[in-house]
Amino acid sequence: MTSVTNRLSSVFHVFLLLGNGTGQTWLDTRRAEIATLKEKRAACDHIVISSSGKQLSAVMPYAYEQLYSRPFITPGSNLPENLLNLSHSFGYDCRRRANLQLVQDKTLIFIAGQMLILFDVNTKQQRYIRSCSGAGIGAIGVHPSQEYFVVAEKGKNPILIVYEYPSLQVYRILRDGAERVFSSVNFNSDGSLLASLASAPDYLLTVWKWRQEEVMLRCKAISQEVFRVSFSPYDPGLLTSSGSGHIKFWRMASTFTGLKLEGLIGHFGKTPATDIEGYVELPDGKVVSGSNWGNLLLWEGNAIKVEICSKGGRCCHAGVVQPFALEDGQLMTFGSDGVIRGWDFETIDKADGSVESGKFEMEPANETTVWRHACLSSIVKTSQSDSTVWFAQDSNGAIWKVDLSFTYTTPDPQCLLSSHAGPIEALDVSKSSHLMATTTLDRSVRVYDFLTKRELVSSRFNQGGTALHWAPLWVKHSGGLLVTGFEDGVVRLLELYDTKGLHNNKGDAHIRLQQAFKPHNGPVTSVAYERNGKILATGSSDCTVFFFTVGEKYEPIGFVHVPGPVQLLEWSPHSHQENRLLILCQNAHIVEVPCPDQNTLKPTKSFQLLELPRRFFCFKSIKSQIKRAEEMARRQAFEVKQQQVQEDHQGVGEEMLEELPPIFIPNPRSPLLCGFYSRPGQFWLSMGGFDSGFLYHCKFSESQDENPDQRQDEPFDFLTVLNADNDAICSVTFNSNRQLMLCGMHSGSIRVYPLDPDNHTITSMQAFWELSIHDGTYGHLRHIRCSYDDRFVLTAGDDGNIFSFNLLPHNELQKELQRNGAVVPSPRDGLENEDSAQDIDDPAADNIETVQQKLEKDHRCREAEKKKSDKRRRLAEIRNIFKKLLKDNLELPEHSRLTLAELQLDARFAEQAEKEKTWKLKEVQKRMSWEEQHSQIALKKLQEWFGGSLESNKVTVFAIRTERRVSTYRIPALASVRAQQQSGCSESGGHETAPDERGATEDQTVKDAPETDGETEDDVPHPPVTRSSVVKLAHRQMERLRKAAEKAEQARAKIQKRKREWDKLYTEKPQKNREDPRDVQAICEARENVGDLKLKTDENFTVPKDLRMNADKKRAEMDSLETKVREKQTEMNTEIVALRDSKLRLLSKLRAEAKQFQRVRALLPSHLQRLPPPLPTIRPEEIRDMIPCTRRILEKYKALRDQRFRHAELEDQEGGGDLLKPLENEMGGTEGVGDAAALFIAAFEEGEEEEPEEEEAAELSELKESKLLSMQESILEKMESMVARFDKEHSTCLQKAQMLDWRLKLGHLRRLTLYQELLLLQEVDKREEILQEKLDARVKEENNLLSKLEECKEALELKRKAVRKAREKEKAVTKAFQASLGDCKNYEEYVTKVFKRKPKRVKKTEEPGEGEDDFDDYENWDGDDDDDWDALDGEAATDECPPGLESKLFEHILQLRERRLDLEELLTEEKKSADVLERERDGLVKKLNSVKITRQAAEDDLEQVNREKQQKMNQLHVVVPLKLHQIEFDITVQVPSDHSPALVLNGTELRRLRERVQQLEVEKRQQTEVYNQARQQHIKLIQERKDMNVEIQLLEKRCNQLMMRRFGREVDLEVLQTLSGNRTVEELKQEKLLQEAAYAKEIQQWDVKVEKAREALMEMTRSNTERLLRLNSLFEQRKELERKLDARRKKIGKRLQECSRRADGSEIWSLRELVRKQSQQLENLRREIVFLSRQGADGLAGGQTQLPPLAHVNKPTVQKHARKAGKANLNGRDGKAYD
Repeated sequence: MTSVTNRLSSVFHVFLLLGNGTGQTWLDTRRAEIATLKEKRAACDHIVISSSGKQLSAVMPYAYEQLYSRPFITPGSNLPENLLNLSHSFGYDCRRRANLQLVQDKTLIFIAGQMLILFDVNTKQQRYIRSCSGAGIGAIGVHPSQEYFVVAEKGKNPILIVYEYPSLQVYRILRDGAERVFSSVNFNSDGSLLASLASAPDYLLTVWKWRQEEVMLRCKAISQEVFRVSFSPYDPGLLTSSGSGHIKFWRMASTFTGLKLEGLIGHFGKTPATDIEGYVELPDGKVVSGSNWGNLLLWEGNAIKVEICSKGGRCCHAGVVQPFALEDGQLMTFGSDGVIRGWDFETIDKADGSVESGKFEMEPANETTVWRHACLSSIVKTSQSDSTVWFAQDSNGAIWKVDLSFTYTTPDPQCLLSSHAGPIEALDVSKSSHLMATTTLDRSVRVYDFLTKRELVSSRFNQGGTALHWAPLWVKHSGGLLVTGFEDGVVRLLELYDTKGLHNNKGDAHIRLQQAFKPHNGPVTSVAYERNGKILATGSSDCTVFFFTVGEKYEPIGFVHVPGPVQLLEWSPHSHQENRLLILCQNAHIVEVPCPDQNTLKPTKSFQLLELPRRFFCFKSIKSQIKRAEEMARRQAFEVKQQQVQEDHQGVGEEMLEELPPIFIPNPRSPLLCGFYSRPGQFWLSMGGFDSGFLYHCKFSESQDENPDQRQDEPFDFLTVLNADNDAICSVTFNSNRQLMLCGMHSGSIRVYPLDPDNHTITSMQAFWELSIHDGTYGHLRHIRCSYDDRFVLTAGDDGNIFSFNLLPHNELQKELQRNGAVVPSPRDGLENEDSAQDIDDPAADNIETVQQKLEKDHRCREAEKKKSDKRRRLAEIRNIFKKLLKDNLELPEHSRLTLAELQLDARFAEQAEKEKTWKLKEVQKRMSWEEQHSQIALKKLQEWFGGSLESNKVTVFAIRTERRVSTYRIPALASVRAQQQSGCSESGGHETAPDERGATEDQTVKDAPETDGETEDDVPHPPVTRSSVVKLAHRQMERLRKAAEKAEQARAKIQKRKREWDKLYTEKPQKNREDPRDVQAICEARENVGDLKLKTDENFTVPKDLRMNADKKRAEMDSLETKVREKQTEMNTEIVALRDSKLRLLSKLRAEAKQFQRVRALLPSHLQRLPPPLPTIRPEEIRDMIPCTRRILEKYKALRDQRFRHAELEDQEGGGDLLKPLENEMGGTEGVGDAAALFIAAFEEGEEEEPEEEEAAELSELKESKLLSMQESILEKMESMVARFDKEHSTCLQKAQMLDWRLKLGHLRRLTLYQELLLLQEVDKREEILQEKLDARVKEENNLLSKLEECKEALELKRKAVRKAREKEKAVTKAFQASLGDCKNYEEYVTKVFKRKPKRVKKTEEPGEGEDDFDDYENWDGDDDDDWDALDGEAATDECPPGLESKLFEHILQLRERRLDLEELLTEEKKSADVLERERDGLVKKLNSVKITRQAAEDDLEQVNREKQQKMNQLHVVVPLKLHQIEFDITVQVPSDHSPALVLNGTELRRLRERVQQLEVEKRQQTEVYNQARQQHIKLIQERKDMNVEIQLLEKRCNQLMMRRFGREVDLEVLQTLSGNRTVEELKQEKLLQEAAYAKEIQQWDVKVEKAREALMEMTRSNTERLLRLNSLFEQRKELERKLDARRKKIGKRLQECSRRADGSEIWSLRELVRKQSQQLENLRREIVFLSRQGADGLAGGQTQLPPLAHVNKPTVQKHARKAGKANLNGRDGKAYD
């Protein structure tokens, strides 16, 4: 191109030199031809570029046939392009976001793999548009006029294609909008702009002028996944985008550089972050978005204003919610729950959340349910204004037509399209008809007629389907049996039949469950019939393969374990002699097993087939070896070629060689995708991951002894899959005659490989036909099948799409479609009368092997029980025989009897039996130890539950003479949970101040940090360097320094002492608002002792913080009350138990006295004998805690319980409560509790020493009768007194107990009140905690702002100091410049201009990433610099030292100027920094004021809550028991019936209050007198202070006068007093004197030298002056010569023109000959230009051709000063020269 331009320039230059019109004519002709060529090229080119921004022509410049992606065909393969033709699509990408759009109210468009489907709503017909990139479609959008729709492609640098509807012609193409994929496109409201949003990795948001195919605005949206972008329908300058965990608000802002996109990310605040799937812009600028949990979020600005939910805190929708429109004053929303709701818009617009939760509750105005299984993801509306019809996308595989009129006549939602949702797990075709069956994890099995393009039947199950196989005809002759595997391990046999002719003929076909069985615990991944159809094999991810016999009912044969999850089962074909099963596992293990013989392999204890032989193969990667070998072969070929071309350069190839690729073995292994048999023992494998791109030929090794998990088997051959290094083959199938191999690729494309018709083995994969059909990102083509007649090809991928292709020409296909459709199998005879098979609904049901194991276990248990019963029976028989022998032996005579030793056969048998018995006994004890321990723990738990929960049992003590009784209290054991909670609270409270302390420490650290003012290293003062003393001081000077130091030290000590005295005095000085401590103490005492009744009366009373009550304090108060109650009850229980013990002792004493009484009474005559008094008894209630629970009682209880359980009618009554009464009745009398009491009384009696009865009787018999009578009476009186004393103690204890009961009742009432208050506080505490947290957050924020404000102020002060320092330095530089002008007054004006000039200065390099700011700074360059530059353009633009001025001085001035400029720049930067800090400070002040307002509001809210809490607590009723005599009324005499208006006061308190009133009056008078005295003293002190201030001012004035008189200025006296002699200063003074003398001598010498130099300078000046005068005269002569030369040049020019007219003919002829030759050259160049123009080479830019430059002419060089760029002299005459 450059050579052509140079040649054209030379030709044009020739014509211009000729000076005639031929060259110009030729030039115009060439320009016209070039313009014509450009117009033709623009008309034919597919890319229309409008750089000027004008609207392009409305004519469609693109052809769809040239854009859409076509099949790839290997060159030379002779495969037709239309080998496969798309017939129909049986689904769509229902889980893709926004995959439903409406065009002209009757056509729905959606994406299905690589196809865009146009679905007619009325006729259900489909039209298709293929992807142009071949990688898929990212997003779609429709123009508001519905005349255009846009398709966003996928792939590398995808494009946006705008189609015109209904012609479907390509209207516009937009390029360079994304790197990989678009995630969303959207038109604005008027359709003039288009917004596109790219996904990873660039995430670009682009606004297009799509009609001009221009980018209007572009920026990066965000660095995470984005879902949607849209224009605001109310403001064309606003956009909104949303995605994963974010929402962003955009604005088209006008800046000085043009329009820009400004984005504002939304802040969730306290609301958890959520993915934003949908949103709606409101007219006032707010945005309503959805959330993952089902509530609506109202955004104002970039923050959440309120969260909207239903009443009661319920979510608006169950699951993800998306708002989608504003209709008739309602905000419409839909959710993943399949419900569409309408919400009142005005209520939402005015919504404001509560303080506690931040949520606003409201109910929907309207609601409709699309379907209970629907999961709505997008919705579109018809364009008619009065229409209420919407079309909804269902993520569960449907498209719905919904009427949202919300009236009584609204029709039900209509399903327009139904398909699978999610990846297609299995697909198979019928072996006798054009039917196919599919299943997915959406729990459905569907059967399609792909001939008539419709769905026949669908059936749903409890679990998702994972495998499916259509049984061959030799298994089911009708061809209607489907074997389906599910994710719970169940296999179901489904029978398909035609319902025509049956009674229940719903639909065209029906699926009936024939049998269900569960062979696996994991998902079933593959099912396959043996080639003869006699055995069914099922594989699962639980690493098992199960075999079944085929028949009317499938019976299990057994299973085998494999090394990994099963991927595929492949039976050997009929061509193989042996019938074997190839098991392909996902972890690259392959197992081959022979077909199990159902006759020889019968299940015994387990179904596992351990004896079934098997062969193993474990794939080892060889891809890196293949790549290495290919690289070596390539290098060898390259070396051979290099040697042939350049034999003399032997080492060139070796130098260019790189290192060979290393051998790599992936770990873990690459997944195995598919495989099939090739020959017996050999098979082909397709691997994924690293090993993709090849088809590996493998065979089983002869050595199978190695562990299968440790095997490493390499393939023996391989075939390269072209263009598929990272695109693995996922599925393989063959047509019926095996002439075509069809492969489903990982990228979603179909590949067809032709095979040799004579040899069906795979020998090469070089020729193939490939078409991309499923999504290139996630649409892996895992299932591909051919129809039974090879006319159709069916594909299913992970994108949920199912496509059918035909192998017939179009006309033959139409004939086939005219048939009635595929043939559905007819039903069997009697099918309607058969019962449906029992299904397995429970996913956790046992599989076949587990059931077999349980049956085997039950069988073993039964066998063991039978064996034990047989042995027991045999032992019983032997025992009976032995007993009979013993009996017969005893009946014999004594001499004939056998002794025991003789009966024993051998003593060793007995010893052995004893040993065995001991061993078995230990074994039994060992086995029973756990049960024994278990029983003991259970008994302990029961005891703790019934007795351990009480501190003591209830004991009742009866009086002896009366029936009065007093009982102990049942005190529950104190739980330790409350104590743990309190300890936990105390521990947590100890750490509350840690963050504040850390914050304070950090702030202090920041404050203590050294201040830096940003000065340079030169400006920072350095510490003084230590100077060694070289001058010695005299003795007199040293003595003077010592005395000065002592005097200064004394003055310093005196000053410190005076300072301490002043500090002490100031510390004792009270503050201005400080109160008298005595008054403060009195106020505190009054607050503590005087009751504050405002808590009950004043509604607006502010509760002090120390009196505020919360749940923890109230709970502690309840605990304290309970503790006091427990203490009182425990004390009373102790007294009652002591009373019981005294009664027991009394009974023992009464029994002793009774015995004595009986002895005395027996010695008296009968008429003197008195009746003995009745002895009191101990009742069971009195010793209940002392009665032990004996083993006998427990055994009796157990017997009664077992007896109760034997009755069938009482089986449900298992409790022990009903057994206590029968137990007590049966135990009764002596066995009851009475014996226990007697036992205890006997224990007391045993402790007493009893004298022998005989001695007592002898002593009594010696006494007289009168003495006996006296003893009888004394014993009776003693017994009576003892009983009376006990009864008195009992009565006293009873009174105490009754008084305590009364007090405890009051305590219970008080506890009830406290509990009511606790409940109330618990209700309010949550709200109070939220407000307290809010207040703490505000306080913390305020403290942070204060600290930031202080830091900002400190930084601002530092900046101001820096500015002042910079100004001082600038003044110093100016002064230094003025000082430098002392010796050069003649050049002052010039030097001043140089000093003040602002030359262009090189910017300092910035950090990377600041280039944009540098560009802005360059644009904002101050224009004054250019003015100053221009002002000095003609005078001193080069900063050259003028003659006569010293160069050093001039350099010094330039350095001063540089220093001044540096200081100016530094000053500017510091001012900018100060301005920034001032703005930051103002912002912080505003923010601080706002935070203070919010903090005050939070405090007010908290105070309001506390006030409301106190008011609610005041409304609680408190029970106060009063006696009638305690009630006094001052108004009425009688006591009214209603006591509600009464005030309850204690009488003592009332008297105290009256006395207090009198005391307060006296105190008031005293305080008045004290106040008057203090006021007078205060006035006196103020006057004294004024007098002292005046005196201090006079003294200060006099002191200043004395200092001015003495020192000449004001000095600090303290510093003056503390000054001491400085040794260094004295030394420096001495040194100074010595150096001054030396310098004076040296100055005299220099003065002599200067005088000599001045004389030499004068002589040189005179010489230079003479030379200058001579030079001036020479310049004048030169000017005169130049003037004459110009005049002569004009004359010569005129003469040359006259000579050229008179040129001779011979010269003209030579010039014409030269022109003719050049014309031929021009003609050749013209043909070359035309040829290059046709190839698109534009030799000239623009519409006009730029003239070539003239030949270069040397110019005279004149030495001048350098000038500014752009100011060159443009006068051409000055550049001419003549020889």
